[in-house]
Amino acid sequence: MNSTKINFAIIGCGSIAERHANQIKLNGGKLIACCDVDKIKATNFASEYLINSYSSAEDMLQNENSIDVVAVCSPNGLHYEHTIISLKAGKHVICEKPMALEAMHCKEMIELAATKEKSLFMVMQNRFNPPVRELKKIIDQHLLGTISNVHLSCYWNRNYDYYLNSSWKGTKSLDGGILYTQFSHFIDILLWMFGDVKNVNAIVGNFNHKEFIEIEDSGIVCLKFKNNILCTINYSVNAYKKNFEGSLTVIGANGIVKVGGAYLNTLEYCKIKDYQTDLINEGNKENNYGSYAGSMSNHNHVYENVMEVFSNNASIATTGLEGLKTVELIQNIYQSATWI
Repeated sequence: MNSTKINFAIIGCGSIAERHANQIKLNGGKLIACCDVDKIKATNFASEYLINSYSSAEDMLQNENSIDVVAVCSPNGLHYEHTIISLKAGKHVICEKPMALEAMHCKEMIELAATKEKSLFMVMQNRFNPPVRELKKIIDQHLLGTISNVHLSCYWNRNYDYYLNSSWKGTKSLDGGILYTQFSHFIDILLWMFGDVKNVNAIVGNFNHKEFIEIEDSGIVCLKFKNNILCTINYSVNAYKKNFEGSLTVIGANGIVKVGGAYLNTLEYCKIKDYQTDLINEGNKENNYGSYAGSMSNHNHVYENVMEVFSNNASIATTGLEGLKTVELIQNIYQSATWI
């Protein structure tokens, strides 16, 4: 498939959809349609990009026969539904994180993509952060020796206005929890680097958002990986005023590495026996959504991979199976969690 002839459509016209629309254009694709249940939002988005707009995914897929790839940018709880109807319509799918809110739904998505012989891409762009890739290389080459401890810190800010201005954020049915919406990228990194998890325990609570969200705003998680690495996760959206930290510390027999900053974008510490790195500390700037910020803006790498898959039969950077494992772990964390 020639990348210059790939036609894209977007489901969900929120802020993340603009990242997809811009990268589709920059990577030689053609955006031809969008849809959103909010007709004004869909119309405004379509006017900006000179494309057709719809108020339902079904209508869009029925009327736009030339769509090759659908980018699913709708609320978390709708990813499953929108991916399924897109695959049934014979389209490839790029699914924003999280893949779904239930592991069972992820499995259905994977199975249908295989049945329809369509590609299913997961958006986990933090994998492309230069310090993250450096740490992955260090781990894969066993430079740290036996790894005993891993600690993940996620301290971000999501205030009243963030939830007030959304019809779905903070709800159990469409948001699911801050591990899905804010920190699923970080969970993906853990699984990508250290493998499958054997044991899970967690404590969660809602300290500062009781009046306006149905989910937790903070939590502590203890994990044991199948390779016996011990891991703790301390996460919260109660950081004062702005996002404070997104860091990963790894302790091995031969060294310690900390990838930090607010978005895993800085190599804060790297001391390893017989190893030096000339890594550039910072990756791309964070995704800026006006009143709040998110993870690194690496959607360019996501779409470069998409085009490589279609034009040169490259491997998918983040597969449906990897998306499933992230959802499965988050689901297990919430099921094991004690509320305080």
